[in-house]
Amino acid sequence: MTEKLQSGFKLRRRLKMQKSQPDKNATQTTVTANPLKILVTVVNRNKTEFYLDLIQSFDVNLQTVVLAKGTADANMLRYLGLTDAGKSVILSVVQQKKLPEALEALDKKFRTVKDGKGIAFTIPLTSVIGALLFGFLSNNKSVVKEDK
Repeated sequence: MTEKLQSGFKLRRRLKMQKSQPDKNATQTTVTANPLKILVTVVNRNKTEFYLDLIQSFDVNLQTVVLAKGTADANMLRYLGLTDAGKSVILSVVQQKKLPEALEALDKKFRTVKDGKGIAFTIPLTSVIGALLFGFLSNNKSVVKEDK
């Protein structure tokens, strides 16, 4: 019985030593610190494509649209002269260094485009599982490479 335990301990110790030594054949992938944020943009449903294209111009590789409905009732909408309560929530993963430029462009479009009103805010993205996924989201082409 004790011989089996001792051989088990030796095997575990050997496996730990093998794991702690770097593999000479493995390629090293370095990911630079480029923080990501989730940009949440709420716009009228009929302007969704316009804002998707605008946000895409800031090297965004992932965008998701969620359809929503405003909370005002029909009487209030009529009183305010609004006809459509349909909204779109655009969730985009944006590099932090591109964010000021993107928010400025959105603010400008919110003020100048007819029926283009909306709101935009960010949420920090604190973790991503996998270097390749992070490379894809941050548009880091040196990390994302195709296997040949």
